[in-house]
Amino acid sequence: MTADDQFKLPKVGLYKQFITPEYQWGIWKVTETLDELRMCLPDQSAMYMAELDAFKSDSRKIEWLAVRVLLFTLTGKNRPIHYQPNGKPYFADGKAYLGISHTKGYVSVIVSETNEVGIDIEKVGERVHKVAHKFVRDDEYVPEDPIQKTQALLLIWSAKETMFKCMNEEAVDFREHLHVGLSNMDGACFPGKETRSLRERTFLINYMVDPDFVMTWFFQGSPGPFQISEW
Repeated sequence: MTADDQFKLPKVGLYKQFITPEYQWGIWKVTETLDELRMCLPDQSAMYMAELDAFKSDSRKIEWLAVRVLLFTLTGKNRPIHYQPNGKPYFADGKAYLGISHTKGYVSVIVSETNEVGIDIEKVGERVHKVAHKFVRDDEYVPEDPIQKTQALLLIWSAKETMFKCMNEEAVDFREHLHVGLSNMDGACFPGKETRSLRERTFLINYMVDPDFVMTWFFQGSPGPFQISEW
């Protein structure tokens, strides 16, 4: 058995992948056991054993290790991930930008060698309706159709999570400080803006809707049809 055979990843794991010259992201559908995930990494993830032991729940261990397997799948490198005090992930060598998200049954990772990135994935479910008043502004678009309404609420929440992950700010109120310009469910991106920092940054939020989840992501410098700097 060659090294390539030994570390060949299950085809069912990599659910979706998107690659551009500037960045790439991937989604891993988590169906493996912890041992199966270990086998997907060089040295069977020996470098991660101490960190894995810190988690009591097997489901949390699986989720955590699936992120490393996905990152290895995308980059071909088994790179340690560190975290800032606010929870933002980064590579110790500082040679790339990283974003991570997870939801029930899926993990997602975005990586860029050149620019800041952010990503968020959310499982489709009705719970979002109960908390919508905490993050949806009165001027944000929410359709009446029940299915589209759930998707729109999840996209608004996910987009604001993606922006928040890129802000490095404390005491961010998702309703007061974050605004997204989702105007319909037929596009591929929409603008966003934060008013918490002195910079009042604008964002171009890319998104996808899957029957099982919604996902948003951001790449600093993404071209798009919106003059978001004039928001």
